[in-house]
Formats: sequence, C-alpha cells, structure tokens
Amino acid sequence: MVVLTKPGIDHFPIVKNCKLSSFFNGVPLIDLSKPNSKNLIVKACEEFGFFKVINHSVPTEFITKLESEAIKFFSSPLSEKQKAGPADPFGYGNKKIGPNGDVGWVEYILLSTNSEFNYHKFASILGVNPETIRAAVNDYVSAVKKMACEILEMLAEGLNIHPRNVFSKLLMDEKSDSVFRLNHYPPCPEIQQFSDNNLIGFGEHTDPQIISVLRSNNTSGLQILLKNGHWISVPPDPNSFFINVGDSLQVMTNGRFKSVRHRVLANSVKSRLSMIYFGGPPLSEKIAPLASLMEGEESLYEEFTWFEYKKSAYKTRLADNRLVLFEKVAAS
Repeated sequence: MVVLTKPGIDHFPIVKNCKLSSFFNGVPLIDLSKPNSKNLIVKACEEFGFFKVINHSVPTEFITKLESEAIKFFSSPLSEKQKAGPADPFGYGNKKIGPNGDVGWVEYILLSTNSEFNYHKFASILGVNPETIRAAVNDYVSAVKKMACEILEMLAEGLNIHPRNVFSKLLMDEKSDSVFRLNHYPPCPEIQQFSDNNLIGFGEHTDPQIISVLRSNNTSGLQILLKNGHWISVPPDPNSFFINVGDSLQVMTNGRFKSVRHRVLANSVKSRLSMIYFGGPPLSEKIAPLASLMEGEESLYEEFTWFEYKKSAYKTRLADNRLVLFEKVAAS
C-alpha cells in the first residue's frame, strides 16, 4: 500500500492500488436473538475485533428519523453549517480530524451523550424546533446504548465473567464519557479518473473507548485491517449494526480481544453517512485487565484511568498505536 497526494483535491491523502470492487464476505454476522450468540460474539472479538448484528432492539423509526435530519443538515450550504462549529471538541467540523494534523474527506457532528448540548444552532439551520433535534438524537442514542450494553453482557456471559454487567455498567454509569458522531463523506468525482487510487475519507485508527456501534447508509467505503496485514472492504449493509472492539476492551481482556484498526475511503459517486456511538467509561474509571480473565497470566498493560488514556490519545496522530505507551515492559 502506498499513500500519496494528488494536486487538485487539496492534497488529501490518497491510497494507491486499493480496489473497492471486491468485498470481504467473511465479516461475522451475529443474530442477537439466537441462544448461541454470546459464544459467537466472543469468537468474533478474538478473531476480528469486529462483527455485525441483526435482530437488534433499535427501532427502525429512530434510525430513519435521525438519518433524515442528518442528511438535511449536511445538505445545507457550508456557510450555514459552519455556524454550528468549529468542533471544540463538540459541534460541526470539516476535514480537520483532531488537533494533530490529520485530515480527511469528511464533515461531521460530534456530540456528548451524557451532558446537556445546545441544539439551537443545528435547529436554526434546519428550520425546526431544537427539541425535535434533541429528541431524535436522544431516542437513537438511548436505543443504541441499550443494545451495546446487551452485547457487552453477552460478552461477559460468553467469557464466564461475573457479574454479567462488568462491562455494561461502565456505559450505564451517569458519568460515562460516551460520545456520538455523525460522519458525512461527500462524493468526490475528481478521484473517479484515477481507477487505482482512492481518497481517504477518515484515516486508519482504532477506537479508544470500550465499544463502538456503527450504522451507515448503503454506500461502500469502510475497511478493516486483518491480522495478516491486509485491508479488506466491508460490504455496506444499512439494515445491520457494525460493532468494533475498542482499545479499553482490549486492555480489560488482557489482549484476548483486539481493537480493530479501520478506515473509510471516499466514494467517487455516492455520499456516505455514518452514525457512530462510542461507549466510554467514566473519566475516573481505572482500566486494567480483569482478574477473572488472567488465569495466572501476567498483565500486559499498566493500569491507567480513562482520563489518562484519553488525554494521551488526544496528543497522537490517528494512525499511532496509542496502547504501546501503556504496555508493560517484559522482564529480561
């Protein structure tokens, strides 16, 4: 893989010789209504750190309502959208991802899920009552959070951990530091002439939180990195939710689960809309391998608080391995 830039598209990163035409059909599919789903989830977290779920509990009307409002917002003139920014860290952002020089072919809205957020700017752009936007976000996030907690409890059962809410209680805590993000990747017709190149929409990274829940429209672009070092394209599926293992869950399982490295490539014709819930623990929560999973093993990581890890991650570039700073040095 070669990353380069081309004039004419603002020197955004290009991935050369990366074909989106062939999709990987081996993404684990978990039916949450089946009795063996907990074991399949554990296996998926061990092998991929990534899977998708069906027969979930998120009402369709919550999905369509929020997606409709998001599409209307992102279809507004840039001058209007910028009134809801800059994202610092919450609000509307465009192309710039974080404070350390990362850029992508993306615009986004970042919201806190556990604190009051002023929706008036977004509502004025859409010409609706702020409570309409607040309700659409809260209904969707509450339903997705509930599903994420159910999945985490299935994980605990599959790992024979007690109590079963050992992971989910961190998301349910009123001080949980969870966030919600809407990413919009506009089409980029200019890259269509370069058949062997693709524009980076969102650069490669892992999610630092415990778990991420992603839902997107029927547009390709998402890729994950397999253990063999190959990037594979994930087929779009607007009827399922994709689940990512985050760095914190990797630490809590002492490396048994791996946080999945992923990225998004821009599309030359269609826009892509993604809605992601990042389930994070309270800032003061201590993150360390669970004793019940150690079985005489040595911990691979130093204990740290979520605040310490978040602060450290904020200083890095997207593609950096954030966990390496918290790994224990093996005794000689």
